Parts: sequence; structure tokens; C-alpha cells
Amino acid sequence: MTTPAFPPAHLKLKRAYEPAVPEDGVRVLIDRLWPRGVSKASAALDEWMKEIAPSTELRKWFGHDSARWEEFQRRYRAELQAHAEALDRLRALAEKHVVTLVYSAHDAAHNDAVVLREVLTEKS
Repeated sequence: MTTPAFPPAHLKLKRAYEPAVPEDGVRVLIDRLWPRGVSKASAALDEWMKEIAPSTELRKWFGHDSARWEEFQRRYRAELQAHAEALDRLRALAEKHVVTLVYSAHDAAHNDAVVLREVLTEKS
């Protein structure tokens, strides 16, 4: 097993509705849908990676129901296996910069960004 090639502190999570700050580093929106009421200017994104967001079907099934959290994690991890190139791109960015995964969910503990960060920082 190896450890990630970047320090864990290089990978942050932040809601799209919170103001961007310089400490965010590279800001990457990881949702399939644009956050409601957020302008492109205030989002201050460097990239929008729709392809690594949960599928529309999975997002609708989950519906941010914490009772479905365990199964959501399992299904989303399975979907992420098809996006190895995008995951590698995020890891490469995190090797050189702080990367903030930007999401719009209200629940900071049960959302796709939490799962994505875990996947990106797991030992391989």
C-alpha cells in the first residue's frame, strides 16, 4: 500500500454558497448541476468537473436522505471507478496546489464531496 502523493491538507471541501478565499487554492465544482443563485463570478471556480459527479439517477435516488448514506457511498464509489482519469487529474493538482472541492449540498457530512475526498486520499 502506498500513501497519496499529496498532503491531506491539500484537499479541502467547501459549499458553493460560501465566499471564495485565496486559501481555497484551485476551486473545482464537483456537482452535475450549477448551484442555484450562485453567479459565475462569485463561484470563482477554476474548473467544473461534471463527469465525476454522481449520476442523475443516483443523485435523485439519494435525495440527501442520510438513511441512504451508506448505500449512496457504495454506489457512488462504483460510479467513480469509470472516471480514473479525472480522479488522477485531481490527485495531480493536489500534489502541487491546495484543491477545494466545491459542492452545493446543505448537509456537510453526507454529500458527494465527502465521498470523493475519501476516494482521492485512500491508500492504493
